[in-house]
Amino acid sequence: MSVHSLPATSGAAARRTVRGRLQMLLILLACAAPVIASYTAYFVARPDARSNYGTLIQPTRSLPALPLRSLDGAAVDAADLKGQWLLIAVAPAACDADCDRRLFMQRQLREMLGRERDRIDKLWLMTGSVAPAPALRAAIDSDPSLRVLRVPEDPLAEWLQPAPGHALQDHLYLVDPMGEWMLRAPADADPGKLKRDLDRLLRASASWDRPGR
Repeated sequence: MSVHSLPATSGAAARRTVRGRLQMLLILLACAAPVIASYTAYFVARPDARSNYGTLIQPTRSLPALPLRSLDGAAVDAADLKGQWLLIAVAPAACDADCDRRLFMQRQLREMLGRERDRIDKLWLMTGSVAPAPALRAAIDSDPSLRVLRVPEDPLAEWLQPAPGHALQDHLYLVDPMGEWMLRAPADADPGKLKRDLDRLLRASASWDRPGR
């Protein structure tokens, strides 16, 4: 009797395993559905999807394990950047006039978003080993909405990439709350036109993205 019952028991266990895996897959799909739907609406379904001003990155590029450090030298886990839209500027500490303009545009764009601005963090990825001048460090410390992290340029350039003929620091880069780089602003971008891209993306992601990490 026991010999004949073994296959049935084994088959029942196998069915339970398959059923459990299917249930887990359905749960994962349910969690991902709002994100997939919002991106489909932006990239595919919208009749004006091709009128974007910035360059859409397709496929998007996932945030790698960048060797990030604070200005005080403390190591920062790259995964800590997830959970919020990021508007990223890249520049060395010796910030020139072009760098100043991009940082001003970064600040201006976030403020132009009005009540949606708390869904976007400003991030300056500072390349090179030179320490910021005291006046610049004071300006950074006085802006709580700006986060500055040091990163070597080589690993950063394996994730973010400039347009042909441009340097990494010529653009602003937009990264979604899942850590996916998905849009690059033109060099010398028009803030008003770029804001329209941000407005569309924030509307498309409103069902699953909330302010704060």
